[in-house]
Amino acid sequence: MAMAMRRAAALGARHILASSAASSRVISRRHMGSVNAGAAMEKIRAAGLLRTQGLIGGKWVDAYDGKTIEVQNPATGDVLANVACMGNRETSDAIASANTTFYSWSKLTASERSKSLRKWHDLLISHKEELALLMTLEQGKPMKEALGEVNYGASFIEYFAEEAKRVYGDIIPPTLPDRRILVLKQPIGVVGAITPWNFPLAMITRKVGPALACGCTVVVKPSEFTPLTALAAADLALQAGIPAGALNVVMGNAPEIGDALMQSTQVRKITFTGSTAVGKKLMAGSANTVKKVSLELGGNAPCIVFDDADIEVAVKGSLAAKFRNSGQTCVCANRILVQEGIYEKFASAFVKAVQSLQVGNGLEESTSQGPLINEAAVQKVEKFVDDASTKGANIMLGGKRHSLGMTFYEPTVVGNVSSDMLLFREEVFGPVAPLIPFKTEEEAIQLANDTNAGLAAYMFTKSIPCSWRVSEALEYGLVGVNEGLISTEVAPFGGVKQSGLGREGSKYGMDDYLEIKYVCMGNLS
Repeated sequence: MAMAMRRAAALGARHILASSAASSRVISRRHMGSVNAGAAMEKIRAAGLLRTQGLIGGKWVDAYDGKTIEVQNPATGDVLANVACMGNRETSDAIASANTTFYSWSKLTASERSKSLRKWHDLLISHKEELALLMTLEQGKPMKEALGEVNYGASFIEYFAEEAKRVYGDIIPPTLPDRRILVLKQPIGVVGAITPWNFPLAMITRKVGPALACGCTVVVKPSEFTPLTALAAADLALQAGIPAGALNVVMGNAPEIGDALMQSTQVRKITFTGSTAVGKKLMAGSANTVKKVSLELGGNAPCIVFDDADIEVAVKGSLAAKFRNSGQTCVCANRILVQEGIYEKFASAFVKAVQSLQVGNGLEESTSQGPLINEAAVQKVEKFVDDASTKGANIMLGGKRHSLGMTFYEPTVVGNVSSDMLLFREEVFGPVAPLIPFKTEEEAIQLANDTNAGLAAYMFTKSIPCSWRVSEALEYGLVGVNEGLISTEVAPFGGVKQSGLGREGSKYGMDDYLEIKYVCMGNLS
């Protein structure tokens, strides 16, 4: 079914390409992209990083029934590879392998696990160009962003290699003289990690890094849109000495894989990054076996620009927060709230900045905006923009598919958006920046918090008292003040309300993979 949907999306995109008034330019650009893609694939093959089979118990295996799914380049529609389409049986075997390996991996010293993770980090960095090429080919993001993601993803492995040696317990003063009270932290067990397509490396390392550091073993289910980066990273983990069965990768039939992970009593934790709707299903499905669940779900991030903000800083920060990965991030600035006193001035400067964004194949050096992941994503963006337009918003820039065709969409700015529009209520997940005027600080906070989401928020002001008041009042797990790029491995990442449970990254990211055990030792007098 997934393959049929993808083929339909590709056919629809090709139809748009053929009917484009600028078809000659598009064909020229696609040809150039195809040549570069061919050279990129050869470089990836030469490095031994093009894997198409799943990884179970340290062995690369096909789907048991021989089925495959196509992995396409969203910039061209070309098929990059056919990968194994796995399901329940393969996942069950991966879980069994992880469970067996858990008993040996968890018994290693923290120092030994740390050394293996450090080697994995070093291999990721030494192969960062091949990994970035692979990521750009299957996901579409510009090479500059892909290289940034490799560094970001590798930083989690490095950080948790260090944190592996700092899983400390406690000795509590006893209530009786002949007793001793100990608190131990122990690995939770087998972890099922389900990761999205928009950050195909970093969302894996942010989960697998702390899991392995704690002594857990993992079964990873990457997105069927972007499995190649995950498989390449897993290959490097094997090369680094991560033992067979400690890290397994299965991809393909998402419902079957998800059900196998949720129903297994050997899987003790589910960690997921993706939509709120799917997160709720995983949470409900994990209830029967009472698994520990951590969820990093959808966002609807406000970006508040106050009258006293430095316009240049605010424009730069808002641009970065909105248009990174063509708006396809859960922490994107989904609603830009601008105080009335500078609304016109900010809007003018922001539109000018957005006009400078270069749309194209991510393999081209000048590109800052790649394609959306598929046809369904473009249709969602169109629906949101049309809804805003019919309800009185004004399209200040863009607002339609790009002349390049395929799944490219013009960077778009929509003015005077109101709270009854889809652009305000829901996450657009595309290159569309809605501008919303407000009068007072109190109104800005009310508008910002008027959502079930609570992942990231941003604000721009020169006032230190205002920055304290507003950042504390915002119902979000992450807040950026005068900064649009706030993700880092050393700080806790996660949301409140319906944006999720738990935290990833930082020292707090270890906690979700550990159980706390209380030991009471008596008769010691």
